[in-house]
Amino acid sequence: MRAPEASRANALHAGAWWLWALGLATAASRTTNPLLLALLAAVAGYVVAARRTDAPWSRSYGAFLKLGLLVIGIRVVFSVFLGSPIPGSHVLFTLPEVPLPDWAQGVRVGGRVTAEGVLFALYDGVRLAVLLACVGAANALANPARLLKSLPGALYEAGVAVVVAMTFAPNLVADVARLRAARRLRGRPDTGLRGLVQTALPVLEGALERSVALAAAMDARGYGRTARVPAAVRHTTTALTLGGLLGVCAGTYGLLAARGAGYGLPVLLAGLAAAMAGLWLGGRRSVRTRYRPDRWGVRAWLVAGSGAAVAGLVIAAAAADPPALHPSVVPLTPPSLPLWPAAAVLLGLLPAFAAPAPPRPPRTSPPEEKP
Repeated sequence: MRAPEASRANALHAGAWWLWALGLATAASRTTNPLLLALLAAVAGYVVAARRTDAPWSRSYGAFLKLGLLVIGIRVVFSVFLGSPIPGSHVLFTLPEVPLPDWAQGVRVGGRVTAEGVLFALYDGVRLAVLLACVGAANALANPARLLKSLPGALYEAGVAVVVAMTFAPNLVADVARLRAARRLRGRPDTGLRGLVQTALPVLEGALERSVALAAAMDARGYGRTARVPAAVRHTTTALTLGGLLGVCAGTYGLLAARGAGYGLPVLLAGLAAAMAGLWLGGRRSVRTRYRPDRWGVRAWLVAGSGAAVAGLVIAAAAADPPALHPSVVPLTPPSLPLWPAAAVLLGLLPAFAAPAPPRPPRTSPPEEKP
């Protein structure tokens, strides 16, 4: 049962990582308990540390964490200067209040800053930060090119365009670094306006050559060619896809809202079913074949199922014991860690043991001493 070392043949499906991360994000959206939110962020961070590779996108988790800290700071600052809807009796300090016209009633700038309002803003900011951390975990673990490769045939053109756009920027940066190094070796300036102008022309020329070569390769492989389908199938595809996407949006909003889990899950499942049917019908117009498609195996089911289990159990806990998952700020009470929701969150650690492990760097033996 030990997880094997990741290779091209047994690599985990990129969609499984996104389903796992969305399950953790759904659980984070159902609580404002800072201890439970910190546990969710720790679970996501541990899985990222255990299963990320050396790819460039694997460093995105730290960037999302920093963005989350920025969101917390902005949320607290807005609460201090623009007031809070939470009434409080523990006044921390009082800011000069700016008088506003009558049509701006209900909005204030400055005034009393209470501990209850700041704590409520802090809890809300931590929840947003953990949501960003879950998205960062998915970005750090899922290969974006392979995820786009797994798109249905109806979204083939959009997926290819996104892949080309994602590979253009790294190549452009590599060209700039290579040309600047070549100019430094030749004793020519590589900084300033003159260096920028003399470097930009070869970079643009190389980008144009790659674009022409890519267009020729895509044309040789039949990109953009479609099969003929009846008009009724096209209209049915459009109706199912649009209706399914609307259902997915409504169901997702219901799951993320405070009291919408009752209708959110059925609407989300119905929307997903309609959207998948529309995409399957739309794929009939695509005449492409898929080389070595990623397989959805047992380990992908375990990873995705762990995220779904965390989301389902935390939603059930929020319905059964709301005060445990939403600590009171009026009156001020210290948060406590609920035991069985915390145990449910720990199920999110399963990918750290079930997903294939990243390849280890080769060990280098110490140099032998010469006699």
